Amino acid sequence: MAAEGASRTTRPGTTRPGVTTKTHAAVRLPRAERREQIVRAAAAAFLTTGYEKTSMEDVARAAGVTRLIVYRIFESKELLYLAVLNAVVDEMALEFDSGPVSTEGDTGRTIVSTLLGIARRHPDGFRLLWRHASNQAEFRDLHALFKASAEEFAGALIAGIDPDPMMVRWAAASLVSHVHESICLWLDGGDPQLDGRFLQMQSDGMRAMVMVWKGQQAEPLRRGRVSARWPIPPS
Repeated sequence: MAAEGASRTTRPGTTRPGVTTKTHAAVRLPRAERREQIVRAAAAAFLTTGYEKTSMEDVARAAGVTRLIVYRIFESKELLYLAVLNAVVDEMALEFDSGPVSTEGDTGRTIVSTLLGIARRHPDGFRLLWRHASNQAEFRDLHALFKASAEEFAGALIAGIDPDPMMVRWAAASLVSHVHESICLWLDGGDPQLDGRFLQMQSDGMRAMVMVWKGQQAEPLRRGRVSARWPIPPS
């Protein structure tokens, strides 16, 4: 009989008393939670290395699970990337398709605040949807549908700025591009603690644009001579 305190052989798949080993894969999660965990890890991986260069093994490693677990939930990398994009698109639909937007108060700030909230919850997926999805043939149609829907929504809000429908469509597309890229730039380098200041500046800028398009007066950026110079000299 082995003396008390002597080392004992541990059966495979077990641990010695008092010793625990825990990984993401070892913790059993409900399928919905596991799916969300993998989607978030995939979004980060796709944003870092791109769709083509990211493998399911990379996603599994980022999520802290095995590749088998990833494939149990997503049959292919394409379906996983779609899940990343749809996580953003679906939340936008819930926020903006629930009914007509009130024009009372600061509508622009409300819209930007809603979009920034979605972007903060899905920072990598938001940037993938706006900046990268259109570059992949598999996801170009989804990006185009998303962009067209956003522009139609914006166009309905600013329909009275000009009698020419072509000018309204251009203005709506400009607003959509301005807002989404501004949020992406803020995600890239902005401090979340300054989100309030970002929202104020962004909504003030949108309001100024629409005011000018309506023919109302807005203050110029600077009066008199401007000392700023373009930093790149001519070739």
